[in-house]
Amino acid sequence: MTESTSQRTHGPWVDLHAHPGKCFLAGLNADDLLTQVLGADTCDASVAEIKNAGIAAASFATVADLRALGLNGDGGLRAVRPFQEGEAYADHRRQLTGLSNLARRHKMAIVRSADDIIVAHDAGTTALFITCEGADFVEDHLERLDECHDAGVRSITLLHYRQNEFGDLQTEQPAHGGLTQAGRKLVREMNRIGLLIDLAHATYETTLGVLEESSAPVMISHTHLNGDGRDNARLVSAEHAAMVASAGGLVGAWPAGVSARTFEDFVDEIIRLVDVIGVDHVGIGTDMDANYQPVMDDYGQFGAIEERLQERGFTGTEVDRVLGTNAVELIRSVCG
Repeated sequence: MTESTSQRTHGPWVDLHAHPGKCFLAGLNADDLLTQVLGADTCDASVAEIKNAGIAAASFATVADLRALGLNGDGGLRAVRPFQEGEAYADHRRQLTGLSNLARRHKMAIVRSADDIIVAHDAGTTALFITCEGADFVEDHLERLDECHDAGVRSITLLHYRQNEFGDLQTEQPAHGGLTQAGRKLVREMNRIGLLIDLAHATYETTLGVLEESSAPVMISHTHLNGDGRDNARLVSAEHAAMVASAGGLVGAWPAGVSARTFEDFVDEIIRLVDVIGVDHVGIGTDMDANYQPVMDDYGQFGAIEERLQERGFTGTEVDRVLGTNAVELIRSVCG
């Protein structure tokens, strides 16, 4: 049963990055290798869970390099082969079609502007925030960004686990020295169109290049601070996070086992992030249903975050900023 408007006493909550129900599998045939390995998507059940949790908008992220991924030696992901001609773009289109069908099936609004999130919140329902993890499908066809925007995409992560032509990623040896010339063109075009740039997985040098080039604020949708004995390639330094915040951007707290061992650890990490970059620059990116060693696996735990932060002295306004208001304001500033 969907939470009613009268029950939503909090502000609009937003998950900046997730793959609910393994939505990247939507539309695959039963005999597809990915279906055989990962199972069918469970998006319909995830939609119900998100709505019941009182979340106004959740990212449903495609995975641009999905077909090229495999496991590395420590159980993490990396690209294990090159793409075949047209493969990345075709799979990108398949995933977008699956999300469009999901929105239609559940009569969900697609987030095209911040107002769509506010409307969903006021109605006690959830809007679908379409994001793309990895810009690999763009290749040298920048017109595909307009096509994405027309389909309802509002944020693209420049890099994922495949070293592409746009910049360096955290989990591979640097190949470009940061953002490339192709990456700079991509940034300018995303600014023009009104697509939110996501720098999760990007190196410090790539992030610095984007901030030099971009006329709009950016986000790191899911990461955490390194240090405190919990260093990992996917985490960022305080300086890295602070330069995104100082440019008006946002860092999404990530409930992954690389930075937290328990849910309570995750709450501690949210507070540490707030202490470093300020409450106006922190959001939540759960990476739900594709997280590495998750310490949060139920959307109902958004309510538990609210309770824990209040217990730690956060005001209701500050809690709402972390859980969604900051995200709404960033989306408004970039996407309208």
